[in-house]
Amino acid sequence: MTATVERVGFFTDTSVCIGCKACEVACKEWNAIPEDGMELTGMSYDNTQGLGASTWRHVAFIEQSKPVVPKAHQGRHQGEHQHQGDGSRNPQSEGAEDDADVFALAAQGSGSSELRWLMSSDVCKHCTHAACLDVCPTGSLFRTEFGTVVVQEDICNGCGYCVPACPYGVIDQRPDDGRAFKCTLCYDRLGEGQTPACAKACPTESIQYGPLDELRERAAARVEELHRAGVPDARLYGHDPDDGVGGDGAFFLLLDEPEVYGLPPDPVVTTRDLPAMWKQAGAAALTLLGGLAAAFVTSGKPKTTRSPFARRRL
Repeated sequence: MTATVERVGFFTDTSVCIGCKACEVACKEWNAIPEDGMELTGMSYDNTQGLGASTWRHVAFIEQSKPVVPKAHQGRHQGEHQHQGDGSRNPQSEGAEDDADVFALAAQGSGSSELRWLMSSDVCKHCTHAACLDVCPTGSLFRTEFGTVVVQEDICNGCGYCVPACPYGVIDQRPDDGRAFKCTLCYDRLGEGQTPACAKACPTESIQYGPLDELRERAAARVEELHRAGVPDARLYGHDPDDGVGGDGAFFLLLDEPEVYGLPPDPVVTTRDLPAMWKQAGAAALTLLGGLAAAFVTSGKPKTTRSPFARRRL
């Protein structure tokens, strides 16, 4: 992967996502994406169910049964964070601490259970090692100067090779013309120095945009903050440059296992074994050619036969 400018990406902090779907709406409006159905699916408040050719941002609503937080504990615990040691309030960290406190208290609950929402805005991961790039025969998929992966719809021939190549199941084809579409991380806005539409519209800053290295540092600090507040399940997903896809350009802070959010636990670039496969195929082809050549040479030698009229020696 090569980039002429600093690589940028998304950090999605699901602990502050409120499921408002502002990111979905902003994405569709800016990129002129057609609607993909407004039917009730029976999947809670999720009417899109997943990413697709016409859904580049998808807000998941995950229902969980968790212990109820006793009101007495809520009031006492939240009151501890109303003031700092000097008596002043810290508005920047107060909301995050209160949110983390609620999760911590829920884990300690009173024995009865209540619904808990896990909300997360999913998007294309813009992988460091992108299999969709490897298999595209037309060059429709390309790596931008920002390190993101974009589909050029006017070059796509609808072969569909990229669809099964994606380890996250992100990229998809539109049924009317067969071409592939996915998030571009608002490539046209990046060129003008603007923030992607989804991050711009997010009211809680759950979706954060910026230089990838800076986002990773910010995310690590956020996880430590949640751990100190008593949220041991907080973890990062897709941030590690040494994982199976070389790290994602769009990574997440999760409050449960990746599978709960519909994410693969250990994604691996699907074209990882292609070089070894081509090497083995080449060796097999050379062996076959060698065998054919040997057979040809052997069959080409003249055979010596004894003439029936030759005089026998006594």
